Amino acid sequence: MKNFLRNVSFVFVSLVLIFFIFLSGLFVGQGRLFNDFQKGNVLNSISTSVSDADFEPFWRVWSLLETKYIPASSTMQISDQEKVWGAISGLVDSMEDPYTQFLPPKENEAFEISISGEFSGVGMEIGVEDGILTVVAPLKDTPAQRAGIKSGDKIIAIDGEITQKINVDEAVSMIRGEIGTEVVLTIFRDGIDEPFEISVIRDNINIPTSNTRHIGDMFVISLYNFSANSASDFRAALREFALSKKSKLLLDLRGNPGGFLDAAVDMASWFLPAGKIIVSEDFGNGEQKHFRSKGYNIFGDNLEMVILVDRGSASASEILAGALNEHGVATLVGEDTFGKGSVQELIPVTSNTSIKVTIARWLTPEGKSISDGGLSPDILIDKVPEDLDIDLFDYQFNEALRYLSGK
Repeated sequence: MKNFLRNVSFVFVSLVLIFFIFLSGLFVGQGRLFNDFQKGNVLNSISTSVSDADFEPFWRVWSLLETKYIPASSTMQISDQEKVWGAISGLVDSMEDPYTQFLPPKENEAFEISISGEFSGVGMEIGVEDGILTVVAPLKDTPAQRAGIKSGDKIIAIDGEITQKINVDEAVSMIRGEIGTEVVLTIFRDGIDEPFEISVIRDNINIPTSNTRHIGDMFVISLYNFSANSASDFRAALREFALSKKSKLLLDLRGNPGGFLDAAVDMASWFLPAGKIIVSEDFGNGEQKHFRSKGYNIFGDNLEMVILVDRGSASASEILAGALNEHGVATLVGEDTFGKGSVQELIPVTSNTSIKVTIARWLTPEGKSISDGGLSPDILIDKVPEDLDIDLFDYQFNEALRYLSGK
């Protein structure tokens, strides 16, 4: 089974790697576009700037489909425009980057809903790891978490449909649905030999932000995401911490799939002097952009801090944890993080489609690429001793508290 999973691929093979030419003509009008290509007008004008690729096979296949193809069912009608979207998707998928995706109208609308902060679904972040659809983290107090979904779970089928040729956005669309309806996920989990099914009932998902608690002489902040409101919520939590007169802080980032970069930069600035690098964007051509501390730095050296991470800690979580760890502010406890360290830009293609393009990689202050295996904790806690009957999540938390208390 494991060999099967390793070989699973979500990459659609493009007919040819030359479809940027189609992008350049989306606004021309489909009939005119096709005629111009046949006449060579558009091709001749931009072929030298695109590549030396042979365009003829693409147009031969298009022509063959137009003249030969008969749908298996009379209800299966594919419009020329849908073929355009499919060809663009093939081009984008040929990059073999799970985070670079073309969003046709339906998927584009679903993505806009997903970033609005409230939606109907099961409440989990998913991504691609080793070419396999993978749960980054279930969100706190959501149907996914209550059903037993865990970080690192491989989703090999959704309602019986194999996910081998389904990208992340398509999977999200399939998992979401009306409140009260059921979605069945077929899961492969490390440590369990055979796949198994988990049924989850969809509900409204209100993305939580954080909570705080006092434990002895320690203050705990659990941060669940990096939303537009997270920076202000974190500021309020730190104010509560400061007023508590405690000097030991545990920041729990387990299961936090990330979010806004600006929120991570703002949060790190409370612990670092002005000008310290928090994260760098590496554009791969020698160009880098550095994001630096705003210098709030209200704690100075009068702070003992532990950051708790696991496989569900991704993206902005890794930026914050990596910066505070490498600048000597915090000790990392827990498991290796997810390793989501690439930067995407959302660019409109037409009025109802867009493309997410990976444009850079995130580097920690010491220059480590977050995508290369994530962060490794200073104190590894990835399993429970055999003589203890306790959940790993609770065991990690208790061990982090023990370390912070000095016991």
